[in-house]
Amino acid sequence: MSKQSKRREALVYHAKPTPGKIKVVPTKKYASQRDLSLAYSPGVAEPCLEIAKDVENVYKYTAKGNLVAVISNGTAVLGLGNIGPEASKPVMEGKGLLFKIFADIDVFDIEVNTEDVDAFIETVKNIAPTFGGINLEDIKAPEAFEIERRLKEELDIPVMHDDQHGTAIISAAALINALEISEKKIEDVKIVVSGAGAAAISCTRLYQAFGAKRENIVMLDSKGVIRDDRDNLTSQKAEFATHRKIDTLTEAMQDADVFIGLSQPNIVTPEMLLSMSDNPIVFAMANPVAEISYQLAIDTRDDIIMATGRSDHPNQVNNVLGFPFIFRGALDVRATKINEAMKMAAVKALSKLAKEPVPEQVNIAYAETRLTFGKDYIIPKPFDPRLIAVVPPAVAKAAMESGVAKEPIEDWERYENSLLERLGSDNKLVRMLLGRAKTNPKRVVFAEADQLDVLKAAQIAYDEGVAHPILLGRKDAIIKLMEEIEFDADVPIIDPKSDEETDRKNRYAEAYWKKRKRQGVTVYSAKKIMRERNYFAAMMVNEGDADSLITGYSRNYPSVIKPMLELIGMADGVSRVATTNVMMTERGPMFLSDTSINIDPTALDLAKIARMTSQVTKMFGIEPVTAMISYSNFGSSENPRAEKVREAVAYLHKAYPEMIVDGELQTDFALNAKMLQDIFPFSKLAGRKVNTLIFPNLDAANITYKLLKELNKSESIGPIMMGMRKPIHILQLGASVDEIVNMTAVAVVDAQEREKRQSK
Repeated sequence: MSKQSKRREALVYHAKPTPGKIKVVPTKKYASQRDLSLAYSPGVAEPCLEIAKDVENVYKYTAKGNLVAVISNGTAVLGLGNIGPEASKPVMEGKGLLFKIFADIDVFDIEVNTEDVDAFIETVKNIAPTFGGINLEDIKAPEAFEIERRLKEELDIPVMHDDQHGTAIISAAALINALEISEKKIEDVKIVVSGAGAAAISCTRLYQAFGAKRENIVMLDSKGVIRDDRDNLTSQKAEFATHRKIDTLTEAMQDADVFIGLSQPNIVTPEMLLSMSDNPIVFAMANPVAEISYQLAIDTRDDIIMATGRSDHPNQVNNVLGFPFIFRGALDVRATKINEAMKMAAVKALSKLAKEPVPEQVNIAYAETRLTFGKDYIIPKPFDPRLIAVVPPAVAKAAMESGVAKEPIEDWERYENSLLERLGSDNKLVRMLLGRAKTNPKRVVFAEADQLDVLKAAQIAYDEGVAHPILLGRKDAIIKLMEEIEFDADVPIIDPKSDEETDRKNRYAEAYWKKRKRQGVTVYSAKKIMRERNYFAAMMVNEGDADSLITGYSRNYPSVIKPMLELIGMADGVSRVATTNVMMTERGPMFLSDTSINIDPTALDLAKIARMTSQVTKMFGIEPVTAMISYSNFGSSENPRAEKVREAVAYLHKAYPEMIVDGELQTDFALNAKMLQDIFPFSKLAGRKVNTLIFPNLDAANITYKLLKELNKSESIGPIMMGMRKPIHILQLGASVDEIVNMTAVAVVDAQEREKRQSK
């Protein structure tokens, strides 16, 4: 994608369909006049009076306890510098988005139009009663130090400048683990810190809190080594001034054990790395271009332990591992501040988590066989679902032990369960799916590439590294559309009807004829049918010229699936193909089957659909908990429609006793854990969170998933084909660009899984 095209895409993302990235939504009923009279006048007077009696009641009756202000004056925005408060607002909204999706914390972003320290502090103090916590963001040093120090002293709610402490906390956890692997002690190692801004100062202070010696630390700014004989040093820089008579980074790196980079790109050379001690630790965290590239560093020394700020290399130092969970823990005990004990607790929790067995969901997200503690895994991954249940409790306990918690937690198991429940409202599964596809992109045929939305999806898949697109359709139309959307990549464009594809068409026709000659197919008819894009595309996959296929955008489902069944066929041992849709709901991902193919499946068909769906669920790293849905509960109806569901369950219980599956069940009992436990405690699903629903017929499944999609605006991935011999996936008619991109990722992951199984 060209620079201009990327710029336009970014602007459209922030402007459409609604400007900005966050909004306020009601949390109470508001349908009736009674509701409104409680929400506002006269009913609202009652909580107001209770808060007036005791100001602590504000946490009981308002959203203050889960509301954080992300506050900036726009003086140090990302890599953009001092661009002003209005220009910083998109970044602050983005930070609010991260708070919400990772820790379910609500945010108001506040942009303050002043660079005066006193005025900024006074503004924040005046609005602080609204909030349960303050996240300071993108404020230039040295003012940031003074602002944070005074606000922490003068306010009784948690305050943290994430630019300082976020990187410090994550990198400290990584450093502790890297030192353990290299068999070095923090009090002995020589540390070089390149950079003297807010993050670098905070990192170095935190390393000292864990035992690093000041005399072993050398810090550099843009002028070189910060020495104690330099003039006009800020108090923060003077804190780390060295007495050593050295001036350059080259000199500082000699025999150093650790390099911490928070400065400029490409300032570390291979020669500098070679001058370091054995088993050097290098955290090159300048973004997007590091102080030395990951590949150059590991090519230079095979004993190096390397971390960067990038997601495409091992050991990403990413602040999202810290700030959402630190504030979560602080808010949940109503801490009056975020102190050193709480930050150190977060460091220790992250450090410890990296040493524990990694959930399969995380391995799948990063296409790893098994992530294990070592040089390439010294800190947890951002996709790790355990983070919310590990870091906030550690922070909360530290707040309680250090005496800053106003609302101590007593039932820790209940608290951790409540934290895990907060994970249900985001779209981690989509991010995981796309991330996994990027680890090993495959050749995907887009059979309708002369459709604008399909081509846009192919462009995104290409630009994001999700897939290697092969564009099928009218070549002149595709080229024209590519010019319109500035898709200037060198990707294959194939027109099955063109003369230049004659040889390939003949080859495909011959293979097709041999397979179908006893089903009435002649050589002539085979050649003719290869002009049809879906037959041609299917043969590309069959003949190994592509790895997977996406089609169905402009044609109805039955007409598209016919050539797939004729040419591709079902996998060995499969007698029935089916589809599942993954719905992103507030309770988390839900797998619904069969949404597209089997009109009225038999009991055995339902059992097979349940088995195939459980395999897809596991492909996404989720343990399937399956409810077989009906209009009745456990034999309450003698109707054959209910009976077939019972028979399917009986078959599964006998043939696959390890499956967590039960029914027949009405949908509300399947999804309401308390109702199920109270009325049907004998069920295999009692006490479990159902994530997979198998419907008795196509009507029920298709209607349900489309209702969820349209009424609740639930994002959908699917329909995902199950039971085919090759990774073939058929879109719903008129699928959106995002849906096509998601299905492309599914097609890639499907191909990856098949390749993995074949290699065993």
